Amino acid sequence: MIRPSVCRDGEGEALWFLGNLVTLKATGKQTGGKLTVAEFVNPPGFAPPVHRHLEEDECFYVLSGSAEFRCDGEVFTAGAGDFVLLPVGLPHTFLVGADEPLRALQLTTPSGFEDFAAAVGRPAPERRLPDPTPLDPAALGHAATRHAIEILGPPPNL
Repeated sequence: MIRPSVCRDGEGEALWFLGNLVTLKATGKQTGGKLTVAEFVNPPGFAPPVHRHLEEDECFYVLSGSAEFRCDGEVFTAGAGDFVLLPVGLPHTFLVGADEPLRALQLTTPSGFEDFAAAVGRPAPERRLPDPTPLDPAALGHAATRHAIEILGPPPNL
């Protein structure tokens, strides 16, 4: 049974994931598999590889900073207060602006993104940028395949 809950500021499992600080605010365990909510802090200039999710929609609610989102041939900039929907199956990426970190809530439905983040990431008890750990592209590719995410190309550049 799903029960009401609150995850306070500074609470939630914190992970280093692709050089970003990710704090899990709601997971499939808490939402009956329907939703994952994660707070992301992406450093200036960060971009994930071009990829697509085969099982979940991915959404971002921007809290601060800005990013250029690219999805299925469309390009748009989002800043504080903007909501971005990246539908299941469509190739996408984003590029964080050079001036400040991007702080956003990432929502995926159904849940499961937390398992991918845990498979690729590592605990971040200190909760501060930057993450000094280098990315292992092979490990990322294997974890993506196991979690129904296809890596389609390299990240865009500033």
